[in-house]
Amino acid sequence: MKKYALAISFLILAATIYFSFNSLMPQTVSDSSAPLIEFSTERALTKLKEITKKPHYVGTEEHKLVREYIVSELKKLGLQTEIQEQIAIKKNWRAGTRTYNILARIKGTENNKALLLLSHYDSSAHSSFGASDAGSGIATILEGLRAYLAANSTPKNDIIILISDAEELGLLGARAFVKNHHWAKDIGLVLNFEARGSGGPSYMLMETNGGNKNLIQQFQKANSKYPVASSLMYSIYKMLPNETDLTVFREDGDIDGFNFAFIDNHFDYHTAQDSYERLDRKTLEHQGSYIMPLLHYFADADLTNLKSDKDYVYFNFPFIGMVYYPFSYILPMLVLLSFLFLGLLFYGLSQNKLKGKEIARGFIPLLLSLIISGILAKYGWEFLKVIHPQYNDILHGFTYNGHLYIAAFSALTLAVCMIIYKKYFKKYRSENLLMAPVILWIIINIAVAIYLKGAAYFITAVIFGIICIAILLFSKASDKSKLLWFTILSIPIILIFVPMIQMFPIGLGLKILVVSSTFIVLLFGLMVPFFSNYQKIKLGRLFLLLSVIIFISASFKSSYTVDRKKPNSTNYILDVDQNEAYWASYNNSVDAYTKQFLGDNPVKGSYDSNTTASKYRNGVKLHKKADIKPIAPPEIIIKTDTIINNLRTIDLIIEPQRKVNRIELLAENAITFKTFTINGVELDKRKNKDYVFNTKNYKQLLTYYLTEKDSILTINFSIPEKEMPELIIYEVAYDLLENSNFSITPRSEIMMPMPFIINDATIIKKQISFNKR
Repeated sequence: MKKYALAISFLILAATIYFSFNSLMPQTVSDSSAPLIEFSTERALTKLKEITKKPHYVGTEEHKLVREYIVSELKKLGLQTEIQEQIAIKKNWRAGTRTYNILARIKGTENNKALLLLSHYDSSAHSSFGASDAGSGIATILEGLRAYLAANSTPKNDIIILISDAEELGLLGARAFVKNHHWAKDIGLVLNFEARGSGGPSYMLMETNGGNKNLIQQFQKANSKYPVASSLMYSIYKMLPNETDLTVFREDGDIDGFNFAFIDNHFDYHTAQDSYERLDRKTLEHQGSYIMPLLHYFADADLTNLKSDKDYVYFNFPFIGMVYYPFSYILPMLVLLSFLFLGLLFYGLSQNKLKGKEIARGFIPLLLSLIISGILAKYGWEFLKVIHPQYNDILHGFTYNGHLYIAAFSALTLAVCMIIYKKYFKKYRSENLLMAPVILWIIINIAVAIYLKGAAYFITAVIFGIICIAILLFSKASDKSKLLWFTILSIPIILIFVPMIQMFPIGLGLKILVVSSTFIVLLFGLMVPFFSNYQKIKLGRLFLLLSVIIFISASFKSSYTVDRKKPNSTNYILDVDQNEAYWASYNNSVDAYTKQFLGDNPVKGSYDSNTTASKYRNGVKLHKKADIKPIAPPEIIIKTDTIINNLRTIDLIIEPQRKVNRIELLAENAITFKTFTINGVELDKRKNKDYVFNTKNYKQLLTYYLTEKDSILTINFSIPEKEMPELIIYEVAYDLLENSNFSITPRSEIMMPMPFIINDATIIKKQISFNKR
């Protein structure tokens, strides 16, 4: 074994890296022959196929058909269902619609808090089939319930099923349920199934207003087979603007719960490619591996005792499940390990086994590697967007060849490390070079203990480094034996940290590849005793060559194909006040499809400073004047306009003269709204304020999505007497491609509508005029 130590060490390292990804989720998919009391992905897929025949966003006929199908499936399980119809408004987004939540309930044997199974059935407007987001969640719940009931299980707790509506419009269905339905007060825990991509492992993210101690302990007791979660992921999740239906339960109902969501293949999110065919079957299997043990466990668990004032650090580990410990352990562990490190340092220096100058010089290759690889990752990605400008139109921030870029920059970072460290491996002993990265990891953990306690399991890197230093200082074993020990000891560190190298750019976009390169350098530094044995193999050149090959491969896959569709956009805007019309696009350049509207030389920028809203505040990039078409504008009626007690109260009716999907109101000036009512639903005042909201910094007044029962929009508001409202209405219909006023050549098979924006729409812009007071 010693004779082949280098080869064995390399094979163990490669196998561990492969296993670190492979162990995160199931690698086989259950078929219809699975026992009836078990979850079957193939059986779940039959339901998903029915749900995702067509896009089914709010207000469409298909949305209604999907609702009816889900109700029929619940009835097949012997459950009574109800539809909660309720207008809901999200105040901070100023978004609203009429929601239709699907509800069912399984009665438990005891009068305890209920378990809620949650997902949503609306797809993103207007072209997404909603297979992953969140047809997969519905299919998971329906199949999980079927298997649970097939076992003749009778729960102690009631099990409530909520398939919510209008999640994509601002979590409106969940808001309607929590605020208005009497079942909401019965709920003790929520299991929410979601997606932000079409594949990869499903991550568990908790939502709680207090500490996570009891939640994580109960989750571990449920014994899910493939848990993927960490307290760092949740800490980052809480910092981001992303929300799910579960957020409403936590914020408005103080109800805790678990999100289960997958994020890989993020480029499919909210697009026409979020289809039945593209959903990763192993990912659906992973969702099934969550729902079955959790459903069986929490159906009988005490859900009244989940609140806690204590937080735990936690992370997943193969075969063990969740490893966790209290936040209160963070500082003592850090202090103990710091003193242990200092003891080894002083011992090594006193015994002349460590050299102060060599330790100090060990920071040079470490910091150089961090700086150079960080610059290459940050500006390398910006350079790639210059030579491949089509990447700028993928608003997700993660390209179709994104996995190749992660691999390419990872190989490039390793090449940088090996090339920089090469001469230091020849001059200095491994124990001296290892001190710098361990010191840096200790500093990182000090910062973590102060600012980001969820990442406190980074202390495992310090533990590994200290053990390696101790072996180098005290062991008299041969170098080959030490190499094998280092390799074996590195297995836990690889299993914990290597998946993060891929997770961050997948979840947050390729713009943060610098985070991945930083992790690689920090791990490389810890494994100096390992890599120093490879200096004769010229690994630096091999990694550099590998990086070049992967970059070239990614370049060949940078073009659009049937499976990697180009996102593009066009809208027709008619300004009835100015008697002008425009074609507008959110793309940075014209293509074969948008050229028919914009021509060869469109005007750069927007047709107006005030435009309709988009998810990531993306603005119109190109526009061109268009012919005026006979599209009927909405009728605007100012029913009342009175002044009482220094408040001006206005009743406004907006009545579309055509079939429309959404109505947006923008304010051209700063207005303070003392009251604001939408279709009879009054918005609450801001906390500790005497007004509902103002438009000083955010001009978007309202976005209302119309359903079959919403033929008009009524708004009542009051403002200070001296303020003069200046409002603009945008009336939006997703009918451009079918509108008889236009003759449009359809997109080619390698194109699709761009997500996160209004697209393929005819838009009428009109000012609302009020009398001066």
